[in-house]
Amino acid sequence: MITQTLDISADDFAAGTGWDIKPEGACKGDVCVPLPDGYSATHAADRLGMAVVRDDASGLSALGPESLSGRALVTAQAPDVVLPDLDGNDFHLSSLRGKKVVVVAWAPY
Repeated sequence: MITQTLDISADDFAAGTGWDIKPEGACKGDVCVPLPDGYSATHAADRLGMAVVRDDASGLSALGPESLSGRALVTAQAPDVVLPDLDGNDFHLSSLRGKKVVVVAWAPY
């Protein structure tokens, strides 16, 4: 989830991450993780094992996928990323669902 501020509502957190904020904690499916200090995006991200990254140059922050144990992702299902192909047409990563895919990313920093 990419956001301009980490001061986001519980509804926005749920829409961006899939984790609903309920009285019992952050919940997705049958899994609920207690939030003993109450809700804040950074506290929930910490409890769920989500990486939080801030890029001051762009003014953006990102919350990574949950790991819960801190060592492995809960699921290997990638979000539906849409990028232009070499001809400029939209390519949906979800069109490859069910197939083995290697995603290579590069950044110049």
